[in-house]
Amino acid sequence: MCRSIKTLHRSEAPPTEEEIRAAALQFVRKVSGYRTPARRNEAVFGAAVDEISQASRRLLETLAPRVSREPTPSDTPR
Repeated sequence: MCRSIKTLHRSEAPPTEEEIRAAALQFVRKVSGYRTPARRNEAVFGAAVDEISQASRRLLETLAPRVSREPTPSDTPR
């Protein structure tokens, strides 16, 4: 898991396009193993970031809103 990727599905505010793109970039970097691709790989690297950004946006737009749940007795320490 990429530790620097923030959770974007949150109740207080929808994520910005910049946040979605940054998460997609971090994901592609992790999967590819490259922080910056070689010139010959720039196009496919950028295309992957674009595709993941679009898929992430669609996912976030269709997920049900987060519901904060009430603590249950099992949540309290004994």
